[in-house]
Amino acid sequence: MSIGAPPTTERPREKLLSRGVQSLSDAELLAIFLRTGSRRSSAVDIASALLERFGGFTALLSAPHSALVAQHGLGQAKSAMLAAMNEISQRSLLEPIQRSSPLTSPDATRSYLKSVLAHEQREVFWALFLDSQHQVIASEALAMGTIDSASIYPREVLKASLAHNAAALIFAHNHPSGSLTPSEADKAITRRLQQALATVDIRVLDHIIIGGHRAVSMAELGLI
Repeated sequence: MSIGAPPTTERPREKLLSRGVQSLSDAELLAIFLRTGSRRSSAVDIASALLERFGGFTALLSAPHSALVAQHGLGQAKSAMLAAMNEISQRSLLEPIQRSSPLTSPDATRSYLKSVLAHEQREVFWALFLDSQHQVIASEALAMGTIDSASIYPREVLKASLAHNAAALIFAHNHPSGSLTPSEADKAITRRLQQALATVDIRVLDHIIIGGHRAVSMAELGLI
């Protein structure tokens, strides 16, 4: 053991094995993933600094590649691994919806949509494309806007729906302000999309608003 190295029992990996994963702090969990530190900082030190810099796991994992590689202790390889971890997390949240249906697992649906939208600093308009049995075919962003608006073109949404052979859609978008109240613009674009998609017998089942780590359904509010 080198001078200044923590005792084996205090190292995150050994602590996990001896006490269980729940015993680890956020920084220790991230340190296990990072594996190594730098000449002047341990893996735990780097993990702590990253979590403080980004404000937690959600913002860290969803940060752009350019922001990650600029951080001390991260390079191309570790930044790519963090991006992969984020994608794994999102796909794991999508799996329950794919196995059942967004309509029969509303909590899982909202958890997934919050995972992809809650951290965004500008509005992102998202869609779940469903088949006739309301199984998920695809999940993707349809538009990305400024901090307070996104340009949604019904023709492009219609084109994407036909490309996926969708029978129904669930829309979602985030309010960077944290507000859960659907705006008049939200209501208007939902009506326009409903009308456009109805021409080819595609239904809009819901439009979910994400504000921070909360979500509200426009269908439940009686707006769809």
